[in-house]
Amino acid sequence: MTGEILGVIIMFLLTVVLAYPLGKYMVKVFKGEKTFTDFMNPLERFIFKISGINPNESMNWKQFLKAMLTINMLWLVYAMLMLVFQDKLPLNPDGNAGQTPDLAFNTAISFLVNCNLQHYSGESGLTYLTQLFVITFLQFLSAATGIACLVALFNGLKEKTTNNLGNFWNYLVKSTTRILLPLSIVVATILAFNGTPTSYDGKDSMVTLQGDSVQVSRGPAAGMIAIKQLGTNGGGWFGVNSAHPLENPNYLTNAVETVSIILIPIALVFALGFYLKRKKLAYIIFGVMTFLFVIFCSINIYYETRGNPAIDQLGIAQTAGSMEGKEVRFGAAATALWSVATTSTSNGSVNGMHDSLTPISGGVVILDMMINALYGGVGVGLLNYFIFIIVAVFISGLMVGRTPEFMGHKVEAREVKIAALVTLLSAFLIKGFTALAAYFVAHHPEMAWAVKPGAWLNNPSYHGFSEMLYEYTSANANNGSGFEGLGDNSIFWNVTTGIVLILGRYLPIVGPIAIIGLLANKKYIPESPGTLRTDSITFGAMTLAVIVIITALSYLPPLALGPLAEYFSLY
Repeated sequence: MTGEILGVIIMFLLTVVLAYPLGKYMVKVFKGEKTFTDFMNPLERFIFKISGINPNESMNWKQFLKAMLTINMLWLVYAMLMLVFQDKLPLNPDGNAGQTPDLAFNTAISFLVNCNLQHYSGESGLTYLTQLFVITFLQFLSAATGIACLVALFNGLKEKTTNNLGNFWNYLVKSTTRILLPLSIVVATILAFNGTPTSYDGKDSMVTLQGDSVQVSRGPAAGMIAIKQLGTNGGGWFGVNSAHPLENPNYLTNAVETVSIILIPIALVFALGFYLKRKKLAYIIFGVMTFLFVIFCSINIYYETRGNPAIDQLGIAQTAGSMEGKEVRFGAAATALWSVATTSTSNGSVNGMHDSLTPISGGVVILDMMINALYGGVGVGLLNYFIFIIVAVFISGLMVGRTPEFMGHKVEAREVKIAALVTLLSAFLIKGFTALAAYFVAHHPEMAWAVKPGAWLNNPSYHGFSEMLYEYTSANANNGSGFEGLGDNSIFWNVTTGIVLILGRYLPIVGPIAIIGLLANKKYIPESPGTLRTDSITFGAMTLAVIVIITALSYLPPLALGPLAEYFSLY
């Protein structure tokens, strides 16, 4: 067990060591400075030329958001059509059927918004063509969209007064060609050399250790798995995601994938400090995020390595920890780390079944997604954290009796209203739709259009409620993981989670970009002795308090009805 925990510590420290220089490199890319990836210039110029785009054209916040939303709408239509008609298209050696319209709607939205919530089962629900040209394609573009929007935030904070947030198309393309693609090639190569499939062959017959002959799907999986982790996407090529021995063959690949999940989100925090020349601010933000991350990891590692309390009461020793639903190749500690890493970001991949986590650990990963700002998704994690900063600045200003300011700009009613709307809407989406699902389960199990809601849940009582709460929390956080005791491939779940996916993705992007657009257009106010320093430990503690208080007030009741009630019921 000591060795497992040591492995967890090494994985996290390695991530931080790699993230720091990566953050410096990304700043050079976005500032247009010389980098070793300048050989991509001809490809980028070709893309801009055939698209009729001037990558140097400045955009205000409205133009930036218009470009982002319109291209995302186009990708949605493209993805839905491909998924519905995939059975009539090539590269389908396993003969998989086309998706139903409601499932295609959910899948297209899910991968478009960087969530990768999968209401189908990986290799049996998609063809090689759609795995590559819909799923993998959107995993690159959705991650690049998040990074591009974060750079717009950087530009608004960097200048004293400006209308120019940069060019969306320039950042979108360079995020793909200079950051996501090179890193994906490295990770995919490691996976391929360790046994992850890279061929276009169909199913292969294999004999298990028990002597059973089974048909196992293959395909060009390594590249898709690389970007799913690096882009905080998370969707599995195989149905059981990174718990599958071909998607995650050994402890080395498990470590590489774990590092990949949080590498870019942490690097972007450091990039903020380099881009704005405010490294202390970046360290404070990183410190707050890491403080909660370490607490959540510690809680989950403790409860998962301790074992199941119900078995403890029988007097049975659990030397390996709570191993139900986990891979014996990795152990309980590595799965506990992954569970926090994948929910601290909007990744959502799993190397063990979250539905099998002990109640407190299950509650922690739900809470992690409710906060949705501890490193967070690629780009959008810092955008979500920015909302907490605005609220913290506003409250701090009221406490000292002066107009709130952030980096030389007054934070006034409009900005605070937008921040409050984003914060409150997330709680409304999660709790409102969970209540709706619970109502149908309790009162209308006969509704045929919802495919028998009574059959949704494989578990009764508190855990059944947690399964529904987890699904909407995951959708709102653009996470994509699930308590898979929930039967979610029905019209009800496909449509309702689709709605939550759209609102949960775009409002937390539109809100911060609108706020920074408004702030950046205001007159710059030089720092004075009375200015609230936002790069201080005191302000970091204030932001931490805001995160804890807002999350507790918003989500304690549903957490009490689900994970906490289940925990106490075991005793």
